[in-house]
Amino acid sequence: MAADTQLVERIGRGEEDALSELYRRYGGRVFRFAFSLTGRLELAEEVVQETFVALWKGARGYAGRASVSTWILGIARNQSFAAIRREEKGARFPPDPPDLPDPQQELEAEACTARVRKAVDELPAQQREVVFLAFYEGLPYQQIARIVGVPEGTVKSRMYHARRRLGEGLL
Repeated sequence: MAADTQLVERIGRGEEDALSELYRRYGGRVFRFAFSLTGRLELAEEVVQETFVALWKGARGYAGRASVSTWILGIARNQSFAAIRREEKGARFPPDPPDLPDPQQELEAEACTARVRKAVDELPAQQREVVFLAFYEGLPYQQIARIVGVPEGTVKSRMYHARRRLGEGLL
């Protein structure tokens, strides 16, 4: 989006209101992505802060080779893995969100959700990552490839193997 690119340019000139606007647009997505990788609220919150600090410091270096959203999620990915390394634990699929709409619905769906979550949790980290970006963020494989830093064919392969494993684990 051209408006996002203009915001990054303004951030590069030191305009704090542009950073606030970009945070408003992407903070939630960064948090959800970081939470999917770290599995901990505290780490996800830390990753959001570190992502936008890195964005503030690196805005001048944004070359526009990828969309702003891809660039931001790439920064968030790197920050997430750095946080995980600091915590010396592996990434996990997030637990149930804290704001489920209806306790009755939660009880009815709990068994199914637990099985799916367990199956996704058991995926290798690289497969979990592409599953999250594709299904939770709704990103196309080409954009996932840029975020993860691998060829699009590798993303497709990881997704294929993830689907296969999930199918086997849920039968």
